[in-house]
Amino acid sequence: MNSASSRTICTLSLLAALVCAVLPLQAAPKSSKPNVIYIMLDDAGYGDLSCYGQKHFITPNIDRMAAEGLKFLDHYSGSTVCAPTRCCLMTGLHTGHAVVRGNREVQPEGQAPMPADVVTVPRLLRKAGYQTGMFGKWGLGAPGSSSDPTEHFNEFFGYNCQREAHTYYPDYLWHNREKVQLGGKVYSAFPIQTATLDFIRANKDRPFFCYAPMTIPHAAMHVPEEDAAPFRPKFPQFEDTIGKYKGPTARNPAACFAGMMTLMDRQVGEILTLLKELKIDDNTLVMLTSDNGPHQEGGHMPDFFDSNGPLRGHKRDLTEGGIRAPLIARWPGRITAGNVTDFVTAHWDVLPTVCELAGAETPTGLDGISIVPTLLGKYSEQKSHRYLYWEFLERGGKQAVRMGKWKGVRADLFKNPQASLQLYDLNTDIGEEHDIAGEHPEIVRQLEILLTEAHVESDVFRLFSASRKNR
Repeated sequence: MNSASSRTICTLSLLAALVCAVLPLQAAPKSSKPNVIYIMLDDAGYGDLSCYGQKHFITPNIDRMAAEGLKFLDHYSGSTVCAPTRCCLMTGLHTGHAVVRGNREVQPEGQAPMPADVVTVPRLLRKAGYQTGMFGKWGLGAPGSSSDPTEHFNEFFGYNCQREAHTYYPDYLWHNREKVQLGGKVYSAFPIQTATLDFIRANKDRPFFCYAPMTIPHAAMHVPEEDAAPFRPKFPQFEDTIGKYKGPTARNPAACFAGMMTLMDRQVGEILTLLKELKIDDNTLVMLTSDNGPHQEGGHMPDFFDSNGPLRGHKRDLTEGGIRAPLIARWPGRITAGNVTDFVTAHWDVLPTVCELAGAETPTGLDGISIVPTLLGKYSEQKSHRYLYWEFLERGGKQAVRMGKWKGVRADLFKNPQASLQLYDLNTDIGEEHDIAGEHPEIVRQLEILLTEAHVESDVFRLFSASRKNR
């Protein structure tokens, strides 16, 4: 697709099929329960939005979200790769307790499923009377499995499998349990956006939860020519740099990345505009984050873009660059515009937060806490995390913990389960450049106790057992 007109035609060609496939919904009286739209970018780093410091391109619609809402400085992803992050988000549990702790693939399509009876955000909200829709990338259960997205959401459109989402020109996408054939000729972000906007329109008179896990800017640097073209003169040094991944080749990945991010920002703007048109803007909480730190695939150059900002590390690291994520929350009339907070939060806080807003029953035994008081400016009522915890089985096995200003990281656990802890003071060393474990033995002991407390060994994702099924 090389022009705006062809893009429009490809989008409209799917619109009728999507609309026809959605069951008619009878209008209902407007509810006092807020709508929730949760947008999650794929591998966008802490520094990849202009309101978080990006200089090579701008994200004006997301910047407007921040200006009209609340920007979080100390927010964390569930994990440092796709599937476990999504599991933490859906279940309210960190990776020491979550059932999915790594990207465990199944063939020919999909990832290992969650249990059939797993408690998730959409299941809880459906019980509370919400219509639930998911549009984008799932990654938590193969088509037809026990956690196919249709087992959780009223409507699903997008990629079931994160491997398939490596290309933006797939052969097909899924609408519920039916394939929508695209023939490798349609830029997937467009039909996914169409389905997202249609879902919002269809449910404007009833409470809804719209989960929009966008695929931008993951893996291949794919973007329609008209979106990349404005950036090619800005990055002439990369014109001969070829980014290889599944699908079309990107000869200037820098221009493509900037184009992808501005396209994504434009789509965020379309969502915000629609909320105003439907007159549901003031009853809709919109949150935007990323699933982990910036990737280094498909020709992307995160160091050139300073995608991790002041942080060290990338995707697959448990240093801050791999797990600290942007978070912006906008809710006109309820969230004070232009506020910034350093309150420490994580993806596993989403479940208890939206349950409280929706009047849904919040399960016990969660790792997450509701951040509703922070959203509404009632800071004296806000409970805090005693600590945050991560574990990751790739690249030798790792653990990390944050307690207040202190951050501890252990690596190479497969070789040495008793590996020493690296200690950082994030107040003075956000880049984690100076290991001060030797200066604070008592803090090290406290964090080591927390590492033991937080981890429950998984039968599938084994961090310490000699025999590891996932390896």
